[in-house]
Amino acid sequence: MAPPQTPATLDLLVEDVLILTGEPGRPCIEHGRIGIAADRIVLVEPVAGGPAPAAGRVIAGRGLLAIPGLINIHTHSVLSLMRGTAEDMGFAPAYTRGVPQGHIITADEAVALARLGALESLKFGSTLINDMYVHADRTLPAMARLGLRVVASDRIHDVDFSRISQGSWTYDAGIGRRSLDSCLALAERFDGAFDGRAKVVIGAHAPDTCSRPFLAEIRAASERHGLQVSTHLAQSRLEVDFIRERDGMTPTELMADVGLLDDRLIAAHCIVMTDADIARAGAAGITVAHVPKGNAGGGMMAPTRRLRDAGANLALATDNLLGDMIEAMRWALCIGRLQAGTVAPDWQPADVFAMATLNGARALGLQADLGSLVEGKKADLVLVDIDRPSFVPLLDPLGNLVHCGQGSTVRHVVVDGELRVVDGEAVGIDEAAILADAQQASEDLWRRAAR
Repeated sequence: MAPPQTPATLDLLVEDVLILTGEPGRPCIEHGRIGIAADRIVLVEPVAGGPAPAAGRVIAGRGLLAIPGLINIHTHSVLSLMRGTAEDMGFAPAYTRGVPQGHIITADEAVALARLGALESLKFGSTLINDMYVHADRTLPAMARLGLRVVASDRIHDVDFSRISQGSWTYDAGIGRRSLDSCLALAERFDGAFDGRAKVVIGAHAPDTCSRPFLAEIRAASERHGLQVSTHLAQSRLEVDFIRERDGMTPTELMADVGLLDDRLIAAHCIVMTDADIARAGAAGITVAHVPKGNAGGGMMAPTRRLRDAGANLALATDNLLGDMIEAMRWALCIGRLQAGTVAPDWQPADVFAMATLNGARALGLQADLGSLVEGKKADLVLVDIDRPSFVPLLDPLGNLVHCGQGSTVRHVVVDGELRVVDGEAVGIDEAAILADAQQASEDLWRRAAR
């Protein structure tokens, strides 16, 4: 990528800032500047490189750490309604009795909850989320209007979800057709919308909620329309046992058999896998959407080190929990070390930082534009407040960020060249109204679910 020409006057300049570029071979600039013109980064250099160029707006970078926008590769923002409750009830909400199910959520409730999840993600430094759930035709634009990048899909399935929490899997071709058509209509309407900040994928829910013929139909639609597929895979023993009974193979083998196991697949969790599954998924080059905290909260760990060694691309996600990707990096680091039983040179803060940035961009084929702070890339930038006790002593900025940082330490967020969070507050957004609407929607849903 040829560096862009620096205009006479920048739109935004961050001056004298500590930079973690996220770019291999150029990890850290201690006293640097970042210049932005329109939606692109046009300058990343040491302050010693010369006098500061003119800029329409200047942010004093002293006491701040600049990092690439974090990429949360698997979320269900609407399911923020589950926090503090469903985590302690067992398996995922769609399979659990007594919790609000997707089919009872109204479009207005979905919007209220999606805005809450997206606001939280944005304020904690995620500039892109890959979101799947219900009423995506309403939630995608509602989240995108907050200013972040939104990759989204409806929950695609041909199972009757109203019966799953009772332990019954009944497939209906009509349900499948309607859900897939809805996703394709979403892509027709919103793929590339909001100045390119919106993208649509096919969110095939899971192998057990999609029949084998429907998975083949999804693969055909993916090829025909050029849309990636995002799914849950091998997320529980329940799923593995069910697919073994239904199809006579593992979920990973099933996805390979129908032609969906490839380097464009984003597969969340990948917890219950055989040695052969790990080798097959790695050889296919899938992206594993690793949800370290959510999995650990359920008493599970994905074999992330083995998947990476086999060739899988590891990217990070928060799923339906607190949208703090800095916290997710810390959990990923610790869980990988628990698996190895040691602190190894190939599982360090730099590795999990890549999972939260450049690897997430690679998962979506966006690495030329996102994932690192490099001249010519899109201007997605997070400034973290390091003028606080948790960053002192500041001997290794990346180590401090991963081991001691929190999403709440994010001060400013830039997406596509626009300041979307300033001094910890979302720009032009009534945060109090979002919180109140989400609280009301959650109370109403839990009340209805208890009937």
